[in-house]
Amino acid sequence: MDAVRVALLRDVLAGTRWPQDAHRFALALRASVAPRGGGLLLAGTEAYEPWHLAAHLSDESAWSGLPELAPTLVRHRVAAGDPAHLAVGLGRIAAAGRGETVLLVAPERPGEDLLERVHDARRAGARVLALDGGGDPEVGGLAHESLVVGGDDEVDLEIVQHLVSAAAGENGRPPAGGRRTFRDRLSGLANRLTQPPPARW
Repeated sequence: MDAVRVALLRDVLAGTRWPQDAHRFALALRASVAPRGGGLLLAGTEAYEPWHLAAHLSDESAWSGLPELAPTLVRHRVAAGDPAHLAVGLGRIAAAGRGETVLLVAPERPGEDLLERVHDARRAGARVLALDGGGDPEVGGLAHESLVVGGDDEVDLEIVQHLVSAAAGENGRPPAGGRRTFRDRLSGLANRLTQPPPARW
């Protein structure tokens, strides 16, 4: 989702908690990975792999100059012929430790195997964040920071992932020479275009 669409989405959701909550969660993500120099592991449930979030975070990483935002997608099933970037299995989470961050995206309750591995990672010093689509107490208990999207909310987990990934890349490191990138200028223009007109008295 490009900067203009994200700005329009934020405009539609103005007055709800979602732009602010997504921004808060994105700042927590940035604070988790930035001082640690990377090591962001992104995992979904057995029924849901967060491909889109992985792609958006990789894009935001490149555009914002924050390489630590580029995630490693951790998968429940890895086939023998998969390329290296798609061949990272659940064992990687169990091996995570201090200096690494695990971002769990769970539209439904994760299986016990994944929860145990995330618990092992947290116990070894990894930071755990969760985008939780069910408000599961065990997921909430494992996460240092979580954002819960319930069935009665105005948005779904896919929309929240767009808001979070966009917010995570905003106000990244300035490019060399201090000049704003085209994406920065486009985002600024989109924000100005979607601002309500000034009140006239």
